[in-house]
Amino acid sequence: MQITVIGTGLIGSQLASKLQNQGHDVTAASLSSGVDLLTGAGLDEALTGAHAVVNVTNSPSFDEQSLDFFRTTVGNLLAAGERAGVHHQVILSIVGVDQVPELDYYRAKVLQEELLRGGPTPYSIVRATQFFEFMEPTMSWTSDDSAVRLPATPVQPIASADVVDVLAEVATAPPINGILDVAGPDTFTLDELGRITLTARDDRRPVITDDQAGLFAAVRGDALTPGPDARLAPLHYQDWLNATINK
Repeated sequence: MQITVIGTGLIGSQLASKLQNQGHDVTAASLSSGVDLLTGAGLDEALTGAHAVVNVTNSPSFDEQSLDFFRTTVGNLLAAGERAGVHHQVILSIVGVDQVPELDYYRAKVLQEELLRGGPTPYSIVRATQFFEFMEPTMSWTSDDSAVRLPATPVQPIASADVVDVLAEVATAPPINGILDVAGPDTFTLDELGRITLTARDDRRPVITDDQAGLFAAVRGDALTPGPDARLAPLHYQDWLNATINK
């Protein structure tokens, strides 16, 4: 199957490699390869012959500008896909994204989903929980040399590689014309996850529970945890953490 992956970051690079290893004809498209979703430059060439397109690009900012980013990029991608005869458009979104309207970025991702659903092409939306790999930057937002401050927000994080496995499966199957939630096997509070991470890294700073700290302070209740129909990935955070430390 011919598949175009839009975005070559953490998820896109792994996804392109996985699909190629499975024997698919993959085009990895990004700014570095001359494809600009904001202007549409290079899109027609990148989508030529593609049966499916997987969009894993991200907005360069998390503020109100992200709304314009997704509005423009989804429009350009859907139009180019229709011209190229693409049969399946796939995007990666976030579990609970429609439950946190206080966050500009989450509202922008909801807009991305809505535009895809209203577009001309059969689609699939994969919503994932927070990635294991994002725990370090999440802590860095609200930390200093003496302590880390994190809210007690419930999360059920997942390894990026497990997200890639699901995206590869969805991209090569018929469109679901709906949403699939994927999450890791274990639920934590964010402050608890911070303590686990610091302990594993022999970092003696305390984690102070602060429900006003950082991006996730706007989240209420268990909005970021999946419902009962979610697909649960196999890899546990502690096992992943141990493996990264022992590399």
